[in-house]
Amino acid sequence: MPNLPLEGIRVLDFSTLLPGPFASLYLQEAGAEVIKVERPGEGDAMRMWPGDFEVLNKGKASIALDLKDPDAIQRLTPLIQKADVLIEQFRPGTMDRLGLGYEQVRQIRKDIIYCSINGYGSEGPFAQLPGHDMTYAANAGVLGLTTGAAGDPVVPWAMLSDIAGGSYPAVINILLALRNRDRNGEGAHIEIPLFDGLLAIMPWIFGARVAEGRWPRANDNPNIGSSPRYRLYRTSDGRYLAVCNPEEKFWRNFCNLIQLPADMAGSSDTGVVTEAVAERIAARSAHEWEQIFYGQDLCCAIVKTLEEAANSPLLRSRNLLQEGPNGSSPAMPLALSPDFRRCAVAPAPGLGANNRLLDHYSQYSSMEKR
Repeated sequence: MPNLPLEGIRVLDFSTLLPGPFASLYLQEAGAEVIKVERPGEGDAMRMWPGDFEVLNKGKASIALDLKDPDAIQRLTPLIQKADVLIEQFRPGTMDRLGLGYEQVRQIRKDIIYCSINGYGSEGPFAQLPGHDMTYAANAGVLGLTTGAAGDPVVPWAMLSDIAGGSYPAVINILLALRNRDRNGEGAHIEIPLFDGLLAIMPWIFGARVAEGRWPRANDNPNIGSSPRYRLYRTSDGRYLAVCNPEEKFWRNFCNLIQLPADMAGSSDTGVVTEAVAERIAARSAHEWEQIFYGQDLCCAIVKTLEEAANSPLLRSRNLLQEGPNGSSPAMPLALSPDFRRCAVAPAPGLGANNRLLDHYSQYSSMEKR
């Protein structure tokens, strides 16, 4: 296998749960060495959910170290000296109190790329407020944009704040900082507030604000179901059809196939059109509609269960759920080009399985000083 893009890059990951570990998983699979620094006895809180921990931490190393121990910084110093990237996910100020804040770490490794993932930034009235995925979405005003039939907000199907607001921006900014360091030799302190990143994935909200002069409300924007061209319709057997045809050519093809009259297809009365489309979709089963739409130039899909999706020809053809070596669990499907990703990944580490690294780098540092 050719060299991977991040071979030779070493990452110290102090983060837990999802945002930081998912970001460091990307770095690990692109070739970096990732060393988790975990609390003795408990470790990463995600260890309470072994399956989740396994897929998020494959191929990483683990050292168990109490950061409050008097000799913790001394023991970590040789590792920090050899690290390129440090990721932390504590509340702002915690790493400073532990003696491991950016300015303190920079005294050990001046060109370190130091990434702080937090909820609301390091300053301001919300800086110390704890949170999880839904609370960031609630405070951002976006949790209630899509509601159920009774008008109640629904729990999102994905951890949007954690992943889209935290993990992905962290990876992007770490790579940019490494590129910048290649050019000028300088490190950087990157701050990734999940709240900020969540807003950054919804350009249509700000587009609507510019175009209409107001903020979108629940279900009143074409992107969240106000248009008959972009919404869910119930089939005769109680399944649902996802219709996503905002473009005129797709919409016309769709209307022809469901036999919606041309004058109705072109009507601006969204309520009437939606009712007419719903009536036609409700007349056939999910299987019948799949047969009708298969191979046609439009965007429609039956809402599948996870089991149906996993066994579908689509996922099999994309080779996204490969079994790991020797029957081990599969690696997470990541948005990495195959050329930039490890072919085989080791299992997730046991807590403290790599504590020998503390002594290894300490000895290595001592030899360099002689």
